[in-house]
Amino acid sequence: MEQGLRHYLTVTGGYWAFTITDGAIRMLVVLYFHQLGYSPLSIAMLFLFYEFFGIVTNLVGGWLGAHLGLNRCMHIGMLLQIAALLMLTVPDGWLGVAYVMAAQALSGIAKDLNKMGAKAGVKLLVPAGSDSRLFRWVALLTGSKNALKGAGFFIGAALLAQLGFRGALVALAAMLTIALLLTWWLLPEGLGRTRGGAKFSRIFSKTAAVNRLSAARFFLFGARDVWFVVALPVFLYDQLGWSFTSVGSFLALWVIGYGIVQSMVPLLFRRAAPVGGRTLAVWAAILSLLPASMAGLLLYGVDAEMVVMAGLAGFAILFAINSSVHSFLIVAWSQREQVSMNVGFYYMANAGGRLAGTVLSGLIYQYQGISGCLGWSAALILMAALISMALPEQVDSDHQSGVCG
Repeated sequence: MEQGLRHYLTVTGGYWAFTITDGAIRMLVVLYFHQLGYSPLSIAMLFLFYEFFGIVTNLVGGWLGAHLGLNRCMHIGMLLQIAALLMLTVPDGWLGVAYVMAAQALSGIAKDLNKMGAKAGVKLLVPAGSDSRLFRWVALLTGSKNALKGAGFFIGAALLAQLGFRGALVALAAMLTIALLLTWWLLPEGLGRTRGGAKFSRIFSKTAAVNRLSAARFFLFGARDVWFVVALPVFLYDQLGWSFTSVGSFLALWVIGYGIVQSMVPLLFRRAAPVGGRTLAVWAAILSLLPASMAGLLLYGVDAEMVVMAGLAGFAILFAINSSVHSFLIVAWSQREQVSMNVGFYYMANAGGRLAGTVLSGLIYQYQGISGCLGWSAALILMAALISMALPEQVDSDHQSGVCG
């Protein structure tokens, strides 16, 4: 097997194992703490540090990757996730808001170190100039990750029902430990490490294209999480009367389907012109119509279950297209020696959007319900579309210009 492909499969396998625990811990915390009587806003606040420290991690993670190697960043992320899982196995009396937020902070740091290491690493495993292969590999990595995160939702809900909260956490920690040992053995040392190190000040030295793409990513992912993170699972459980297992299974199937579509997006653009700003703007504008229509139908009194089921199916397809093109462009538009720095900066914006979306999800749902969350989602997607219109259609990553702070 080609060495680059073998290393790519190892990186992907480690990313898969981590992603299952990330999806599972999210579902465990949402469902278990809702069962303990926490309000939607209180549950959202449990994830505040998860998203905030994701921002900080992505800001410095690219610099760490350039100094330590991307594989070490992945492994540090796995170790921190194991620690976060085991922190939550303490008795209920210890599980106050501050303690759970601290555990989620570790998990947020872990997730973004792992993601940055995996996605930036793909750029270094693909020969220069192989944009078609790069698009396929990034789409497959991202799509399969989301499918596995969906599986994590299901696994988290199922383990909660079968093993209880603490038993589920221990089982997930054991699985991730095995993945850590295997990837540590199979991956080469120093993947992505920059010779002579990288200056910390270069974290903020980005091209105009990277800055604008990052801003669009902020609004795009804020738009998803404003209704998906807290509002949707609580709505399904409280308003539609679904069980924990039903909520976890449904969200798992949704994310799995979304991931499958995401991995197939390169086929959609195989014969099209190179994707860029115009592509992102058009697909974001189309996506914004869906949550706006769902909010209108719910306010008009159409059956809520039918609206949510049909709307989620369409949202999965359209959001997958937007996200996949985004993920490709940040890698394609980065010089090889700057890829970890650019990817880290970009996913800092991603984490910022998720943080805003998570807090708004609990806050808006508590006061405006699911229709209010959907209306805000549509507005945020339109912001992403407007920003994308300022992006170029094509950028040569080896000759980028227009650096701005």
